[in-house]
Amino acid sequence: MNLPTLIVLAGGASSRMWPLREKSLLRFGAHPLLVEQLRRYQALGFREAVLVGSPDNADHLRALTQDLDGLRVTVAVQPAPNGMGDALLHAAPALPQSGNRAIYITQVHDVTDPALHERVLAAYQADPSASYLAGVERAEYFPGGYLVVDADDRISGIVEKPGADNRPSNLVNLVAHVHHDAPRLLAEIERQYALAAQPDDHYERAMDVLMKADTFRVVRYGGAWHALKYPWHVLELMDYFLGQITGQTIDPTAYIHPNASVSGNVIIEAGAKIFAGAAVAGPAYIGKGVIVGNNALVRASMVLDKAEVGFTTEVARSYVGERCALHACRVLDSVFANGVNFSAGCTTANLRMDKQPVPMRVKGQKLDTGRGKLGAVVGADAFLSVDVMTMPGVKIGEGAQIGPGTHVHHDVLDRQRVFVRQMVEVRDADEA
Repeated sequence: MNLPTLIVLAGGASSRMWPLREKSLLRFGAHPLLVEQLRRYQALGFREAVLVGSPDNADHLRALTQDLDGLRVTVAVQPAPNGMGDALLHAAPALPQSGNRAIYITQVHDVTDPALHERVLAAYQADPSASYLAGVERAEYFPGGYLVVDADDRISGIVEKPGADNRPSNLVNLVAHVHHDAPRLLAEIERQYALAAQPDDHYERAMDVLMKADTFRVVRYGGAWHALKYPWHVLELMDYFLGQITGQTIDPTAYIHPNASVSGNVIIEAGAKIFAGAAVAGPAYIGKGVIVGNNALVRASMVLDKAEVGFTTEVARSYVGERCALHACRVLDSVFANGVNFSAGCTTANLRMDKQPVPMRVKGQKLDTGRGKLGAVVGADAFLSVDVMTMPGVKIGEGAQIGPGTHVHHDVLDRQRVFVRQMVEVRDADEA
């Protein structure tokens, strides 16, 4: 099979994901998302790939991909986040200088069923003279680009965020793009940058120009699509990967007390310990060396390596990162990055009193998450002291410290310290 050259955009950190970092390095099981995605592409027949990273994550990308048997990965670096077109221009030196001129562009943080990529590649194999864009069929409005298509599924344009009432089709542009002539595309992108530095839609403008002369066709897709754009999307992606677990896979070195309960579809990795009275209710993923203490409950959640789910703790529908320490607390519909300390008596409130969808502030703007239940998103190495309670949709930054008894109603920035002032009055027994 004469496949296009695979280009995977893996720029990493996004301010919209704060307080989380490096989308491509988030784990949804035994491996980071980047590795899971590359293995999927490898199963499709790809043997070479170009990753486009940033100065902050390039070394991580190289370390993660150097031991992928059967897939040779070249890491290109985009010095600044200047748009998708700029990323492709920085990938250009790593592309083959002869042979097949086609490229297949994807993004590491767009997760779909493998069937989508199979269909896009099959369309290209059937007619390599055309270019192909994936179009996700969505009945509800999505704030993205929409494809303008004719009756023959030929694409004549892309309209960015047209509004619910002005959509040219029900097909959302998904970055699974085959371009049959990469040098021509890259030349047009360079021309667009020469015409205007802003905004950063040079790639889309280049395609608009090429569509006037070349054939672009849509590959329709109605399956699962999860994009890591905002922090709460971690829970959606978690649910997708939990849904891939079938049956029970329990490593022989894991310890499960006879009085513990393990039910449903679960993976329990090496060295994990499930103590007496504890329950793991699938779908669930329990990482290496995780401790689920006496009478604790983990359900519909992921708990990553060396995390401690202590005595009587409940973790429900939540993502718990590596080395988190939880004790006698409630973690509900929440995302914890690595190294979070959640002390005894702490709770992530997940339901508004009016039972309306929980909003979350992103870069100062209040957004509707669409989730009826949503707890907290807590950055790496934050420390929440005893009896802290977070209100629905609150975010707490990396390394932040929250003092005992605090009710957190608003976002806390990285490394901020938040404490409650307490007035203590002591009276002798004979005083009024």
